[in-house]
Amino acid sequence: MTLRPVLSRAVIGERTWSALLDLVVFAAVLAGIQGLLVMAKYWFGAMTPAAEIDRSPRALPLYAFYSVVRIAIAYLLSLLFALVYGYIAAYNKRLEGLMVAILDILQSIPVLSFLPGVMLAMVALFPTRQLGVEFGAILLIFTGQVWNMAFSFYASLKSIPRELREATQIYGFGKWQRFVELELPYGAIGLVWNSMVSVAGGWFFLMACEMFVLGKRDFRLPGLGSYLQTASSARDTAAIFWGLGTMIGVILLIDQLVWRPAIAWSDKFKFEQVESGAQPHSAVLNLLRRSTLLARFRIAVLAPLFERIGLRAARHTETAEAPQPPSHWKMVVGMVVGALLGGAILYSLFEAAMTLKTLTKPELISTLQGAAATWARVIASLLIAAAWTIPAGVAIGFNPKLARFAQPFAQLAASVPATALFPVLLLALIRMGGGLGVGSILLMLLGTQWYVLFNVVAGAMAIPTDLREVADVFHFGQWARWRTVILPGIFPYLVTGMVTASGGAWNASIVAEYFHFGGQTLQTTGLGAQISSATDSGNWDLLLLSTIVMAALVVAVNRSVWRPLYRLAQTRFKLEG
Repeated sequence: MTLRPVLSRAVIGERTWSALLDLVVFAAVLAGIQGLLVMAKYWFGAMTPAAEIDRSPRALPLYAFYSVVRIAIAYLLSLLFALVYGYIAAYNKRLEGLMVAILDILQSIPVLSFLPGVMLAMVALFPTRQLGVEFGAILLIFTGQVWNMAFSFYASLKSIPRELREATQIYGFGKWQRFVELELPYGAIGLVWNSMVSVAGGWFFLMACEMFVLGKRDFRLPGLGSYLQTASSARDTAAIFWGLGTMIGVILLIDQLVWRPAIAWSDKFKFEQVESGAQPHSAVLNLLRRSTLLARFRIAVLAPLFERIGLRAARHTETAEAPQPPSHWKMVVGMVVGALLGGAILYSLFEAAMTLKTLTKPELISTLQGAAATWARVIASLLIAAAWTIPAGVAIGFNPKLARFAQPFAQLAASVPATALFPVLLLALIRMGGGLGVGSILLMLLGTQWYVLFNVVAGAMAIPTDLREVADVFHFGQWARWRTVILPGIFPYLVTGMVTASGGAWNASIVAEYFHFGGQTLQTTGLGAQISSATDSGNWDLLLLSTIVMAALVVAVNRSVWRPLYRLAQTRFKLEG
């Protein structure tokens, strides 16, 4: 007699809960649309190159919104670039070596080397609108986010097991179906964790991207980065704490709403034969999966859209695979494009040579000395980072309960700009008898160690559960477990982390070796200090020389160290039968 009322109450409760979930999702969509309208109104308004930064806490919500939108757009551009660039580099044998070298060079060139050209080009493109300055800042944030994601996807594609590729050939998968069903899922874990450290890199360079000066032109944007920089310059301790507190709150909110659901979702793509006993969970992901509104949207919109894309891609693949008569016009177009690119490169080299002719011998000597000093700091920061991030990353990746607590703290520590904390660290080092020479290594470490940590965590999570269970069954000791399971399993991810950390260390040298503090400028010998000093003084000749020397060092390290390690990861430590 009481069963039916109980069932009715359960059904009513489930429907009420589902309706509430749909209401929350609908409200979030409306809030997103409203935010886009606010940003569009601001961006397409008249250009205000030097915005006045209000240090009142009341301005922080709007500033946080502006910064989050810039970082989000830069991240979406980075993700698209990483997928396209990584795919081409992995499957085009002729271009692979060149594309990897270019990627390594670009990730190592400091943001300040991109800054003058990017900002002037964007302002010239949109001379009367705020969009030019905004898009320039977004592109600068993009340069601090994209490279490790592209390296991660490239490395994932190169390490796909042979038997999985053979299965896609047996079942006749086209390029699009293979990309959606195999390549993108296989690289999902690495992409998610590298996305986290990429966004953290965006926060790290936010202060430089939202508040900068080019000669007599002041390009200042309202945002959390410019707020913290203004508060730091004014020595407003209360404003610094308000800004850091807001940034920490935003980072933790993004972790709960975005990264934790993404980690739980990507765990299903782990390549293993048995199901893992302990899996990451996300309350937000569970709620989204129970939303009726999202389920209907997926069935009515997304499923037909992806089906049409798949059919069109399949027809295109069939047409491409059909025998085609030789096309001479394609060859002609290729030759013309190659000639234009070659001419542009030769012209750029000529202009660079004319520019460098004005440099003096002392400037050349100081550049070489600075290169040696910065290189030594990069190596020191990489060794220190690897010493603690490898064991810590493996522990986090193997223990989901530990990851539930450690991952938000790591994300938070990686996202807080070290430049906001550097005055305190620098004062402590000076009191202990140190200086900027030691402090620069510490700041470079704060900006680069997270690339290694997050990639090691991704590699540890991607190790199949059945391999770990085999180690347990045969009672492997700690050294045997590390030598036969852990280190080979994380090696491809570790190489990616070290490569991106190396580039991040070179990039961080611009703020680590040259620092404005207390009305004076502190600097030490190094390429980063030379680039920052040349940017401040408008010495474009010295800036060009420093950037060329840095690129040459990166190319040398790429060819002698990283390329052989990548080749080793793709052959000896590839997970396949």
